Amino acid sequence: MNSSSTAQVLDVEVEREDLEPRLRRTWQSGKGIWGALTTVDHKIIARRYIVTAFVFLALGGVLALVMRVQLAFPEARFLSADRYNQIFTTHGSNMMFLFAVPVMEAMGVYLVPLMVGTRNIAFPRLNAFSYWIFLAGGLVLWIAVALDAAPDVGWFAYVPLSGPEYGAGKRADIWAQMITFTELSALAVAVEIVVTVFKQRAPGMSLDRIPVFVWSMLVTSFLVIIAMPAIMFASSSLILDRLVGTHFYNPAEGGDVLLWQHLFWFFGHPEVYIIFLPAVGMVSAMISPFSQRPVFGYLALVMALIATGFLSFGLWVHHMFVAGLPPSGSSFFTASSMAIAIPAGTQIFCFLATLWSGRPLFKTPMLFVIGFLITFVMGGMTGVMVASVPLDTQVHDTYFVVAHFHYVLVGGAVFPLVGAIYYWFPKMTGRMMSEKLGRIVFGLIFAGFHLTFFPMHILGLAGMPRRVYTYPPELPWSGMNLFVSVSAFVLAAGFGLFFIDAIRSLRSGKVAGPNPWNCASLEWATASPPPPYNFARIPVVQSRDPLWQASSELPVATGLRVDRRELVVSSVVAAEPEARESSPADSIWPLVAALATTVMLIGSMFSAWAVVWGAVPIAIALTCWFWPKRTPEDES
Repeated sequence: MNSSSTAQVLDVEVEREDLEPRLRRTWQSGKGIWGALTTVDHKIIARRYIVTAFVFLALGGVLALVMRVQLAFPEARFLSADRYNQIFTTHGSNMMFLFAVPVMEAMGVYLVPLMVGTRNIAFPRLNAFSYWIFLAGGLVLWIAVALDAAPDVGWFAYVPLSGPEYGAGKRADIWAQMITFTELSALAVAVEIVVTVFKQRAPGMSLDRIPVFVWSMLVTSFLVIIAMPAIMFASSSLILDRLVGTHFYNPAEGGDVLLWQHLFWFFGHPEVYIIFLPAVGMVSAMISPFSQRPVFGYLALVMALIATGFLSFGLWVHHMFVAGLPPSGSSFFTASSMAIAIPAGTQIFCFLATLWSGRPLFKTPMLFVIGFLITFVMGGMTGVMVASVPLDTQVHDTYFVVAHFHYVLVGGAVFPLVGAIYYWFPKMTGRMMSEKLGRIVFGLIFAGFHLTFFPMHILGLAGMPRRVYTYPPELPWSGMNLFVSVSAFVLAAGFGLFFIDAIRSLRSGKVAGPNPWNCASLEWATASPPPPYNFARIPVVQSRDPLWQASSELPVATGLRVDRRELVVSSVVAAEPEARESSPADSIWPLVAALATTVMLIGSMFSAWAVVWGAVPIAIALTCWFWPKRTPEDES
């Protein structure tokens, strides 16, 4: 394959004035409801993911405010104990499984194909299937909330409380199947991103030229592939214990309740980094243009991402220091918990060096980067503290851990995510968000967050236990709890204004050009928003910062057909073009397969036979999905 300057030209050439209209006809999704249901465009699906995830964020935030109202005063009766347990469980499950992980993967679904210079994500029909499954899982949980049947066993669903002996009704079953929905979706996206990064990069984008954000999504995807089968096995085993009568977690029959904790946290701690690592990539992407220089320490950042991924699998037992495990094992996990601070610190110092050696422009995305640096460092410091067994033994079941948890996840993920929305909003919509409102949003979120969660450290050290729905008035917690509850509404106001700004900007924001921030990566080399085919001609990459290094226009590769959907397949290491590959056309069968899977999973909460009979429509849908057809696109 040739570039306009150095590459080898393939046999198909189209005049420039004819190229884009013909590509649009080939790649554009259908019109109306049918087009919306059948599309496999990664940008459309990613936008759906992002919007749906933020809807779940808003719903989860409302639940958090309801809990804070209950805890504002001692012995409050705003919520019953049962309703509080449902809200507490739904809040945690929603934020972790329906917002944090999906929204990070969704950003990857949108941006990775653009950043690596390809026209669609790998396995686009699987991508469509993954969204419908994710949506179904979220609806299952929130319909249960509306029916007063929400899970009430905590977002961690510890046995035996979630087992058949104590978890009466279908609440724990709903939680377990919601996990199956969301993890199936996450695994599908992870596979797509890995293949896209390894095999669909633009010519010349060797491994040492991949943007840091793409590296972060690649490492995250491997974490998902390795970690999430553990929680799927755990939740499936719980369902079997509850509905079939197996005894995975029943000690009286040879099971083990600690098996649940090991399986859950083997997934649960890497999940923290599944959420955090994409945020590191977002910060790397934002800090470079607003510092007006390439990010400092590219190799150190990439190696830190990979090291964090490896080390994340050696930390899960630090969630179990009070579970009665042997002290020698606890010592190992204490050491590994502290060791992971080394790659995290490396990333922070690289970002600080970028700021120090650049000429910072403090636009709204950059403000959220600064908020991330401050908040995540504070959360990391308390993380090193709770890695110590003696201290963790004292504060494990207190609000100190609640504060630490939110500092790490909100500071390490939500601050970069909100900044990333301001940063990539013009790319996704073609319009700019308000700089003035953005600064107010940052001020409210930053102040509201710290005023809400920092006092929880003090409450925890004062002995207030977590996971309680009320407390007696004679204990010295009421004043601090009222302060925290009021501050939570400041934080909520910040997010409310953020949603208002996004909706207003979508309709009447300032029109953005292709590259309003003067960025260096390939997603800014195409129109805003990108056309259905992403790039009229595939760019050829000659450096890590192609838009800054190109003297005029980027060199491009030619030769892909325009009368059918084709992609460039490149080598893993050097990204040398190897083949042209057809990309699947739009199809209704991913939606049909998702509906069949949804019916089967919901039915299995009531009868094990639903798995047997539910497999039939799933098999039919998959057969139609993969049935050989005459068009090359449909055979992919």
